[in-house]
Amino acid sequence: MESTRIYLVDDNDGFRESTAWLLETAGFEPRAYASAGAFLDAYPGERRGDGAECLVSDIRMPQMSGLQLQDELGRRDIRLPLVFVTAHGDVPLAVEAMRKGASNFLEKPFTDEALVQAIRAALSSRQQAPARNGALAKLSPRERQVLDLVVASKPNKIIADILGISIKTVELHRANMMSKLGVRSLPELMKVALGHG
Repeated sequence: MESTRIYLVDDNDGFRESTAWLLETAGFEPRAYASAGAFLDAYPGERRGDGAECLVSDIRMPQMSGLQLQDELGRRDIRLPLVFVTAHGDVPLAVEAMRKGASNFLEKPFTDEALVQAIRAALSSRQQAPARNGALAKLSPRERQVLDLVVASKPNKIIADILGISIKTVELHRANMMSKLGVRSLPELMKVALGHG
């Protein structure tokens, strides 16, 4: 993981500096930008797609928001794992971002460990995609969506909001998933989902 490059986009100087330091301490190679435009100008566009890069972005920024950045990456066919950081009031925006394929969102303030875990999960999920396709072929498309959100540590209520279904339906999908995959606990489910099971 030492050479894993993490692009950090946030207009708050203090947050950006402290988070870049944290990422470096965790063994990543951080590249910090004060705006989405600055990141897009600097991004080499290698599109490596091998899980060696991840983008961490604030959702509310001047000029170009995190959601607009996500849309622009899609237009450019840049498929970076994306973790959003957000203030409490931005959760509906973050839910929309996950509908569009973001790996996760974290509400500020969050712990250092929560951010590092979210990044590792986003990278692992991207790297394990081919392996997961085999192991998880038994699941319906909706169950796969629920699984991805469970892996992103989202509670049932947030999963229901993201997918536009009821909490009861989420619970039903979770039960079906666990039955199909032959697992009995959340840690077992996470192992299978991330390709370690």
